[in-house]
Amino acid sequence: MMWKFREAVENDYAGICRLIESEDELFMVYPNGGYPLTIDQLRKLSQIRKELTVAVDEEGGVIGFANLYNFERGKTAFIGNVVIKPDYRGKGLGKTIISHMLEKAFGHYDLPEVQISVFSENTPALILYSGFGFIPYEIEERRDPKGRRVALVHMKLERHRYQG
Repeated sequence: MMWKFREAVENDYAGICRLIESEDELFMVYPNGGYPLTIDQLRKLSQIRKELTVAVDEEGGVIGFANLYNFERGKTAFIGNVVIKPDYRGKGLGKTIISHMLEKAFGHYDLPEVQISVFSENTPALILYSGFGFIPYEIEERRDPKGRRVALVHMKLERHRYQG
């Protein structure tokens, strides 16, 4: 499978919205978002986040999305809103998009650390992130859309530990 990464533009927003198929999935990807994800929500995100990035297939269709947020120049940033089109999950795209975002954070912005947050029930993401060397440093209690208690695991990766 072939894909490439590029900066997300407004014409991509509808495709990004289509990546999210349920309220539960939106909560996992963007807990503060309202379901369904809308172009207007993405416009607002684009004003406060950096490096909005899409993965596109050979025809230019959006198959993945990620960005950086809570950016502190010279210190840290979080990788956020990581979502992969269901047909492409388990095929290496998630790993590749995280690598791409780490290169932006460590290479382009020269940050000493990158952080990421993931809900405890998202086992594939926990395994993926720990494979990069991310380590948990805090667990935050949240409520999912149905009001259930869930654990948001905050993880960090220091640049000197990154094997990219």
